[in-house]
Amino acid sequence: MNKVILIGRLTRDPEAKTTQQGTPVTRFTVAVNRKFKNADGGYDADFINCVAWRGTAEFVSKYFTKGKQIAVVGSIQTRSYEVEGQKRTATEVNADEVEFVGAKADTSEVKQQPTLDEFQPVQLDESELPF
Repeated sequence: MNKVILIGRLTRDPEAKTTQQGTPVTRFTVAVNRKFKNADGGYDADFINCVAWRGTAEFVSKYFTKGKQIAVVGSIQTRSYEVEGQKRTATEVNADEVEFVGAKADTSEVKQQPTLDEFQPVQLDESELPF
C-alpha cells in the first residue's frame, strides 16, 4: 500500500501549468514539522514536493498561497529524467486529495459576491460622472 498523509504549510505559491494535452497540473512544496525536538529545542521540518492534477490542481492553485496550512492525501512516486546527460531522480507526493487546515480566517482569501441586501446606495454628484 502506498498512502501518504501530510499536514504542513506551503513554502511558496503553487506553480500552476497546463500540459500540452490541456491537463491542469500544479506543483507545490509543503513544510512538515517533525514530531521530535532537535538539539536546540526547536523542531526541524521536511520539505515535501507535491504534484496535483486536473481538478485538484485547479483547487490548489486557486485557494492556496505561500504560508497557508494544507492537508494532502496521496501516494509517493519516483521518476527519472536526464539533464545535460546527467541522470536525475525525483521523489514527490502525487496529491489525490487536498483540504484546508487551521482557522477559518486562515482560508478567507476567496472573496464571496455580496448579496443585493448588502449594497448601500451612494449619492453621487452628477459633475463627478465620467460621461
